[in-house]
Amino acid sequence: MAKYSLFSLSLCLLVLCHSCLAQAQTWQRQWQGHPPTHRRFRGGEQNRCQVDNLDALEPSRRREAEAGFVEEWDENNNQFQCAGVAASRVTIQPKGLSLPSYYNAHRLIYIVEGKGVLGLSIPGCPETFQSFQQSQHSEEEEENRSRRFQDQHQKIRFVKQGDMIAVPDGIPHWMYNNGDAPLVAVSIFDIANSINQLDDRKRQFYLAGNSQQQQQEEQQQQQGGESFSRREKAGQQSSSQEQRQQQKGGKSSYQHDQKARQENSANIFSGFDTETLAQAFGVSTETASKLKGENDQRGGIVNVEKELRMIMPTSSEEDEEYEQEQQMGANGVEEAICNMRFRQNIEKPKHADFYSPYGGRVTILNSQNLPILQTLQLSAERGTLYQNAMLSPHWNINAHGIIYVLSGDARVQVVDNSGQTVYNGQLRRDQLLILPQNFAIAIEAGENGFEWVSFKTNDNAMVSTLAGRNSVIRAMPEEVLTNSYQISREEARRLKFNRQETRVLSSRSSSANLM
Repeated sequence: MAKYSLFSLSLCLLVLCHSCLAQAQTWQRQWQGHPPTHRRFRGGEQNRCQVDNLDALEPSRRREAEAGFVEEWDENNNQFQCAGVAASRVTIQPKGLSLPSYYNAHRLIYIVEGKGVLGLSIPGCPETFQSFQQSQHSEEEEENRSRRFQDQHQKIRFVKQGDMIAVPDGIPHWMYNNGDAPLVAVSIFDIANSINQLDDRKRQFYLAGNSQQQQQEEQQQQQGGESFSRREKAGQQSSSQEQRQQQKGGKSSYQHDQKARQENSANIFSGFDTETLAQAFGVSTETASKLKGENDQRGGIVNVEKELRMIMPTSSEEDEEYEQEQQMGANGVEEAICNMRFRQNIEKPKHADFYSPYGGRVTILNSQNLPILQTLQLSAERGTLYQNAMLSPHWNINAHGIIYVLSGDARVQVVDNSGQTVYNGQLRRDQLLILPQNFAIAIEAGENGFEWVSFKTNDNAMVSTLAGRNSVIRAMPEEVLTNSYQISREEARRLKFNRQETRVLSSRSSSANLM
């Protein structure tokens, strides 16, 4: 009898695993089996990217929650419309949990500060993490096995400063701050990607909570003309943005958006009948009612009273696996969706692709070193410029760029196809600048250096530089340069060979010392 029960159990597990695998494979074929998705024009082909001037942009809206807040840039701005993206920045306080939700667009998340835990719920993938309560009586082990079961779930991942995380559209995800300092993350949403078949707006679908209370608080604060600070800790210190607004004598830049509040008022369970939910989950109507979050006034980021306890690898195991992931290339096993890598750290100097001892470094993240980006059709780069160093004037051949400043400041110039300067100014911490495809840009760091992360709308974004060892000028014959610019052969030679660096150029004083 015991053998028959064991055989039955094994057969059930085999059928269950086969069913899960089939679902995962079906979803993977739908998600990966087609050619890379293309990007749709926004607002019609004729009106797209009619940008005469670029601006350094800061968030225009802020949504408060119990354990943090979300800041959003105005996606209706014509610069965002040109790039076909939306942007947001979330701050999660220690022991804060960003509630599970999903979006209608692919998302890249960069961890600016802090550390935490990230969960992704991928359809059809097995719950590989399981926990059981230890039994005090070994003779009861088999009989009480089902009662001793506690939990099982899909793999969760540690995230930390410098991590770039890829989240496909429609995949529920949550984030928890298990550190002692705020966790700050900036995100780009690729709304113009053809995978989004709704409309040209970022839509967030909550699986828990009710954000109506947080929106009412936002409205009251907006009417009072209060300024907000991204880095405030219990009101200790105002942000540089607030200081700039006060110096100008203006009000907060966060604008009231009634339409957005109405659409983000509740989670998706709230629209179902309680009886329907109770029947679907096999729970009481009381439990089903709680899914709807009707009386939940905590917002989209909530406090965890004690600590979020769940099954996860130890820090040492995670670090070891993380280093192995960083060194692995794409292979047949890694490309299976359930085992695919979704994150990579691009802050560490040892991962730099371009380095100048007197200039700085640039690290490239694309589908070659993080294969999931081929599906998302997105990539990124992380850069550091030392004092007064330059990034070689260049343009993105096949992508728009969204530059977010992490620290320091720089003088930035952007030139369009008519040779007009569409941006010429300082770019500072927490500001964002859209760089349209093929527009040329030059960046010169200030006295405090300059650090940035750039999101790009192609999984293998290509850059063409104007100065330096691999530049287009160096690739041209001297005769072409002398006739094109009406210069001597000696001047053409200096133009081609004076700079031996590639992407990052040392400051004028440092380069003079090297000559």
